[in-house]
Amino acid sequence: MWLQTSCDFTFDITVPTPFVLMLRPRSNSHQWIAFEKYKVVPSVPVYEFTDIYGNLCQRLVAPVGSFAIYTSAKVMTADFIEEAPGAPFVPIENLPESALIYLLPSRYCEAERFCNMATEITADALPGYNQVSAITAWIRENIRFESYDSHNLVSAIEVNIRQSGVCRDLAHLAIAMCRSLSIPARMVVGYLHELEPMDLHAWFEVYVGDRWYAFDATQPFMRAGYVVIGYGRDAADVAVYNQFGPALSPSSQNVRVIKINNAAL
Repeated sequence: MWLQTSCDFTFDITVPTPFVLMLRPRSNSHQWIAFEKYKVVPSVPVYEFTDIYGNLCQRLVAPVGSFAIYTSAKVMTADFIEEAPGAPFVPIENLPESALIYLLPSRYCEAERFCNMATEITADALPGYNQVSAITAWIRENIRFESYDSHNLVSAIEVNIRQSGVCRDLAHLAIAMCRSLSIPARMVVGYLHELEPMDLHAWFEVYVGDRWYAFDATQPFMRAGYVVIGYGRDAADVAVYNQFGPALSPSSQNVRVIKINNAAL
């Protein structure tokens, strides 16, 4: 499936403000970036680096006044999301070193607080993929998905208490429960074709059966159309922008994902 993604932000800057952005998807085994465009207005020096999770990040200082960021990409993604019911739990001693960090509690995923709850939810599931499926189904049935209030970052404990949250919050709760069962789990941020309402999206992946598999508690089932921008332990690692100084929110934000054919490339 070929998709064209775009994400545009405009900020009203009152003092020179440092930003760290994470807005460039990267090619990997699940997606290929055929073309991309990245523009900041007014033009300022931009320094790019790769963070400890392999995400492409950009550093800049936004000047006073209106500051806009325009990004777009043409991406070839898989025609379906691979699923593997029965994929086994991987013993800790057999995990790749790169997965070990995703076993630990993190700022928004207090894994140590969910062991009893996760064990109860997955009591009848085979260890591994089926446990994650049971957790995802429980969240779909018991935690109300909301598409607003995304500026208030809350942890898995708070999501479970209030029984509602945006996509990022539901992913935090799922990740915390998976880690409590010693299943590596990581946050993913990016795009989803035909997401309603359209916005940037968050879901999660787990390491079972010797590879990573995607899950999304906000959707009734997994389908094609996901484009990954970044991976991390939780939302603190995968913010598409971090600004340093007086608190800022975009004065405008526009996200689009459209399906295209080969002739449009």
